Amino acid sequence: MKAEGKDVISFGAGEPDFNTPAEIITAAKEALDSGKTKYTPSAGIKELREAIAAKLQRENGLTYSPDQIVASCGAKHSLYNAAQVLFNPGDEVILIAPYWMTYADQIKLAGAIPVVVHTTPESGFVPTYEQLQSAISPKTKAIMLNSPSNPSGALLPRQTLKEIGALAIKHDFWIISDEIYERLIYGEKFESIASLGKEVYERTITIGGCSKSYAMTGWRLGFAAAPLVVAKAMSNFQDQVTSNPTSFVQYGAVAAFNLPATSVEAMRAEFEARRDLIVRLLSEIPGFKIHPPKGAFYAFPDVTGALKPGETDLDLTSYLLEEALVAVVPGSVFEAPGHIRLSYATSRQNIEKGVGRIREALEKRA
Repeated sequence: MKAEGKDVISFGAGEPDFNTPAEIITAAKEALDSGKTKYTPSAGIKELREAIAAKLQRENGLTYSPDQIVASCGAKHSLYNAAQVLFNPGDEVILIAPYWMTYADQIKLAGAIPVVVHTTPESGFVPTYEQLQSAISPKTKAIMLNSPSNPSGALLPRQTLKEIGALAIKHDFWIISDEIYERLIYGEKFESIASLGKEVYERTITIGGCSKSYAMTGWRLGFAAAPLVVAKAMSNFQDQVTSNPTSFVQYGAVAAFNLPATSVEAMRAEFEARRDLIVRLLSEIPGFKIHPPKGAFYAFPDVTGALKPGETDLDLTSYLLEEALVAVVPGSVFEAPGHIRLSYATSRQNIEKGVGRIREALEKRA
């Protein structure tokens, strides 16, 4: 539609609309100019793994040696490595819905079975202890967490993290914690589940990366921090799949992880202002209900009140694209029917214009 010259406003992109900080770009350029274009160790250069370890100690209260860290071609790659080395056919892996659809597919690619715990907007998309407990069986191998969450923006509170940790210890399963949005938090404090104690730490694989916090989505650099036996298995597996992450990107990532925390603050503050704007505008649309997200950069309104009889969220997204020239993502793909996801990683002007179009399109058919 854009190629036809139509003015489509997209709320679909799951990436910051800011450019990568200059210090990171400079470090990558210097690496290229100095010939750092060769193979590196499969798990990443030592300087990068040391920078990640220092970041985890400084910001997350987690102590890892460089040997416990595996750098990969994006956090998505790190998640895939973890699934491949931990899951066997027939294993069950708990997911909290709504969830990023890649989790379910990666579980299935390993031959394992997703077991979904459904949450509601009223609970802040946070599962209860009873829900988590009822999802556990003798086949449970792991639980995959994403806090703050894509698509809901939910942040798991400390009490829920403690409950998950206790259940993992009691029933002997792994915790895979995707913390890629950890720096994009609004009015809350982020906490890594692995920091809750030695027994939880020893069964947690912490996933992170550069994409969201440093606007480096296209650079493809993520990492896993894990118990040594798991880290070695992931490194060995990666060695047979991609070998190392791109060499000069690793030097850019070293610069990223060494940036002061304040370097991300301007971007985070702008996302918070956009969050407040889009939540206010969406809440004014008849039939829409929305709870302000506590992290990430997605609004996830319940739109069931705006659906016509027999209409689905997918039907609504198609209507909005064709009638309003606005692209949003249907909640059904995240196993949350009746919702739509709007990324506010776009300008305030686009937010006002796009949400205005949505309101007009819905008023038109009403």
